[in-house]
Amino acid sequence: MAKRDEPDNGSGSKRSTVTIHDVARHAGVSSMTVSRVMNGGKYVSKEMQRKVNASIEALSYSPNLTARSLKSDVRIGALYTNPSSSNLGAFLMGAFRQSGSSGCQFIIEPGVTEEEALEGLERLIEAGIGGIILPPPLCDSAEMLARVAAAGVLPLSFATAIPRENISAIVVDDYKGAFDMTRHLIAAGHRAIGFIQGDPHHSPSQRREQGFRAALAGAGIRITPEWIAPGLFTYKSGLDAAQQLLGISPRPTAIFASNDDMAAAVSAVAQGMGLSVPRDLSIAGFDDAPVASTVWPELTTIRQPIADMAATAVAMLAEQVRQARSGGEAKASHVREMLTLVERNSTGPAPETHR
Repeated sequence: MAKRDEPDNGSGSKRSTVTIHDVARHAGVSSMTVSRVMNGGKYVSKEMQRKVNASIEALSYSPNLTARSLKSDVRIGALYTNPSSSNLGAFLMGAFRQSGSSGCQFIIEPGVTEEEALEGLERLIEAGIGGIILPPPLCDSAEMLARVAAAGVLPLSFATAIPRENISAIVVDDYKGAFDMTRHLIAAGHRAIGFIQGDPHHSPSQRREQGFRAALAGAGIRITPEWIAPGLFTYKSGLDAAQQLLGISPRPTAIFASNDDMAAAVSAVAQGMGLSVPRDLSIAGFDDAPVASTVWPELTTIRQPIADMAATAVAMLAEQVRQARSGGEAKASHVREMLTLVERNSTGPAPETHR
């Protein structure tokens, strides 16, 4: 362990070891930023990395490997409201991978209804979690957030569309993702575009529909109410929505579903009706979940890096829990992840008769 000349820790007492918090104060950054720099510098600018490394050198800091081995007493929990989602595997892969790197334990509880989620929360609290990852709609639930606060657990909103200033969050621009996808379909000549909504209790659902509507309005395309169908982000709801949209006349030449599970369901229904995808019907999804590249034809979709997002969430919470336990201030932090449009074979030009 590196030594220093009895620095003052701010309370008047002296100590002889350099900690990651000393480096953070010296560099004028958060302890999380120092940790990120020491673990490869992801999400930290080159200038900030140089600043942190200069402080590490100035203080002759080196991590205490023995202390690191004791960090596994930090436990991070997560609640998941859609255990059948094809995104779950990527989420777990990223979270468990990062829990090993961060030296913490990661525990997950499913809960389809809010009541089940609250029961899951109680089990996680009993397991001694210090932080919890909450996906929509749980991150928007006043009762859930109140229970978490009462238990002294640090929350993190995962993929929320309405981040709160005092709660850490992983944020994506659902509005822009949906806007870009709709513009992509319009550019291919589609004017009769159907849309499958997401779960109305999830804040991303609202932003995705807003982006869809804005893109149509910007192109001067009238929104046809019967070409908008309800969905719940599940494959089953996608089947119901597809049967509704493909059973009307005239039917859409393209359908944009609010997630890939529902888009995959549309593809199954369309091909069961003898429609060729994308010759007769273009289909687009959102998320780039594993199902997007396992169905045929593969889905054009909006990619959000779920595994990386989960890893970032675990790293953020683990560091904040340690800050809080050491008497420091665990400040809320928002990380914005980039979305990209991935074009595959499920979309193509609109049929000539519909242009």
